[in-house]
Amino acid sequence: MTTTDLLPAPPPHAAARRALLAGSAGNLVEWYEFGVYGCFATVIAANFFTAQGGSATDASAEGPGGGAEALVATYASFALAFFFRPVGALLFGRIGDRFGRRTVLVLVIGLMTLATTLIGLLPSRADIGAAAPWLLTFLRVVQGLSAGGEFGGAVSVMVECAPPGRRGLYGAWQSFTVALGLLAGAATAAALATVLPAAPLYAWGWRIPFLLALPLGLVALWLRTALEEPPGAPPPTPGTAATAATAATAATAATAATAGSAKSAGTATAATAPAGTATAREQVRAVGLGIGRIMGWSAAGYTFLVVLPSHLQSALGASFRDALLATTLVNIGFAASILPAGLLSDRVGRRPVMLGGALGVAVSAVPLLHVLQSPGASPQARAAAVLVAGALVGLLAGPGPAMLAEMFPRRVRCTGLGISYALANAVFSGCAGLFVTALTARTGSTAVPALYAATACALSAPALLTLRTDDHREPLR
Repeated sequence: MTTTDLLPAPPPHAAARRALLAGSAGNLVEWYEFGVYGCFATVIAANFFTAQGGSATDASAEGPGGGAEALVATYASFALAFFFRPVGALLFGRIGDRFGRRTVLVLVIGLMTLATTLIGLLPSRADIGAAAPWLLTFLRVVQGLSAGGEFGGAVSVMVECAPPGRRGLYGAWQSFTVALGLLAGAATAAALATVLPAAPLYAWGWRIPFLLALPLGLVALWLRTALEEPPGAPPPTPGTAATAATAATAATAATAATAGSAKSAGTATAATAPAGTATAREQVRAVGLGIGRIMGWSAAGYTFLVVLPSHLQSALGASFRDALLATTLVNIGFAASILPAGLLSDRVGRRPVMLGGALGVAVSAVPLLHVLQSPGASPQARAAAVLVAGALVGLLAGPGPAMLAEMFPRRVRCTGLGISYALANAVFSGCAGLFVTALTARTGSTAVPALYAATACALSAPALLTLRTDDHREPLR
């Protein structure tokens, strides 16, 4: 019997589509909230991280308790949630690998919906004093834990249920729903900024988008409770009659995983190494390699899609409305390129598509930002610049989920790809707003966001070069 004989047959197309819908629904809710938080960073700073609490002028004030310090504190809370993502990836990843994908997906969407709704109900600092920012930070931690488990479970479901030759496209739906969530968050914020004056927007209007997550989350929860498990049931718990057979299957899969990870990285496992030790070592190496491959995606994605609105306001003097319009356009460019990039990677491979996106950001990030801050640039040129920036990130985000899923065997896939993604995002995404805001204030350079994204993508390119040209054709382990 060969390793591929142990692999389950792909599900029927109808079941695959249902799994795709259930897996992607939670991503939309999660990233809608993150988009809203990024768009309302200056408003949240005024309500929770300033001593005065809750006026429009506080968000732009200078000096103690003023806008710069409050905005940094807001992004510190943002980054803290990202640093809890690896914990969530490990915790919920193990649940997903051991007890099934549906179990973990139901748990994480419930936690995310609850925490997001509570943020919309949270009293401001003007109401309850210094407890307000601490409560907000606690809810962000809960979101970080649930988001850490979301990616691994959702991508595993999508990729494992994909029809033959469509893993890139199905995995790309994870990123596409991220784009839809960010776009919905930016559009909701822009609509509120249009219909509400500044005073009511800062006082209570900002709560509306957070409260809208409740009905969205309930729909996603309903879809996930009806989800069927992907082919290949999780291993039974110790002590059951099937334990021996499961152990034999796991040993075969571990051997294949070791060889596959080594092949993907362009290395070979020493023949004399014990099987268990080699497998653990290769899995750790696979996580590190996965981080290297997606660090550019993480940094560029958050710099362009989440950090951009507050940077345009604080560093370039753009109005709140204009900054949200730019964010909406960059998310449109991002969303438009994701599914074509995933489909293209199923035909030509993950490496050329993702490498093209990384090198594109590395070369063009600074010129694109120059267009945005040039007084002589036309509105059309600025719109084109943000659309191109978003499209380049989409070239990374489209094939990325399938690429990560293909690096790990099924028995550790939720955990392995979830930790890789969570660690990359904790370092290169969660810190993006904090790093860009603080460094821009220290140096006075408005090019910091572009340099940050370009550097991360340039450093990611060597790791992407280790991808094999035929990885997308190999069966999942």
